Amino acid sequence: MLTGDNMDIPGINILRSEQFTNKVIETINKIVKELGKKIKFMHVCGTHEHTISKYGLRTLLPKEVEVLSGPGCPVCICPAADIDKAIELGKRDDTIITTFGDMIRVPATNISLAELKAKGADIRIVYGPNDAVKIAKENSDKEVIFFAIGFETTVPLIGYEIQSGPPSNFSVICAHKLIPAALELLMSQSQLRIDGFISPGHVSTIIGLKPYEIFSQAYRIPNVISGFEPNDVLLSILMLLKQVRDKKYETFNEYSRVVKPEGNKIAQKIMEEVFEPVSSPWRGIGRVNEGGLVIREKYKEFDAEKKFNVKIEKSQDIPPGCSCHLVMVGKLYPYECKLFRKECTPIHPVGPCMVSMEGTCSIYFKYHSDDNN
Repeated sequence: MLTGDNMDIPGINILRSEQFTNKVIETINKIVKELGKKIKFMHVCGTHEHTISKYGLRTLLPKEVEVLSGPGCPVCICPAADIDKAIELGKRDDTIITTFGDMIRVPATNISLAELKAKGADIRIVYGPNDAVKIAKENSDKEVIFFAIGFETTVPLIGYEIQSGPPSNFSVICAHKLIPAALELLMSQSQLRIDGFISPGHVSTIIGLKPYEIFSQAYRIPNVISGFEPNDVLLSILMLLKQVRDKKYETFNEYSRVVKPEGNKIAQKIMEEVFEPVSSPWRGIGRVNEGGLVIREKYKEFDAEKKFNVKIEKSQDIPPGCSCHLVMVGKLYPYECKLFRKECTPIHPVGPCMVSMEGTCSIYFKYHSDDNN
């Protein structure tokens, strides 16, 4: 519990208590008053934004503390060119394209996978890559392609299926992205002036704490790995504020009930065996050094891009008038986009941030009025 400035991470029952909430807010206000300046933190997780918006956490914070929403939605930051590759392969008579649910509705350069499905293509929503492998086994006369997106959380699942020797008619479009590399890029955005990061707990269950340590050690930016309860987020903000006040920059693990310092060694081994990091484009952000993954040469027969030699010469990430690229790096709030709630809605999304339940625009559409954050 919190006692003055001393802070221990509580158990789940205490974490969910109103008394604990009040104590955290009281301590936040005390530290902000001591600091006497504006503070800007950023999270990079759509689930964190969902928690913050659904429970109105920003309204509990003093006006001096701003919490920005970063590029934490894997559906949103998937480049249009990668979706275009899936669309090109989906036009063939001998293919079945499989992917996660939200992905089929994301606008690409010309059409979405959902629109291609409406035209008769065999596009199927699956819960995971094991479902895609099962489809491949059941349809030996078809090429089954899994469109793999997501951060480090989902990578080991795909890696395990590739390692396990799937049927020869199974392959993967690898569009995975890596969170720590994106944080480093965001720190270069001088106009943002980020004072600290709230990092995603689910990614951290895989990679542990070490990949984040460069931010505190080399860049002197505090970082807290946070869980997803409302009080997890508030406590993480408090932990960041304490570091700013004390000028002690570390990587703290607020989500220690789930995240271990070393992460998941088995999952890490699978990732390293099957994939290698590369410079990779993030939609709306640009090319991120070692920000993505490709399938290693050892497993190239399961790399759909190499197997079918599919290439996209020209693509369009952000449609005219859309501000998703600014929303994803915290430069605009969704209601500041001229298309928000007008041409762009969850039913008719113009940009990628309006599609997924983890997309910032979709969250703001559901939980905010047009003129407040």
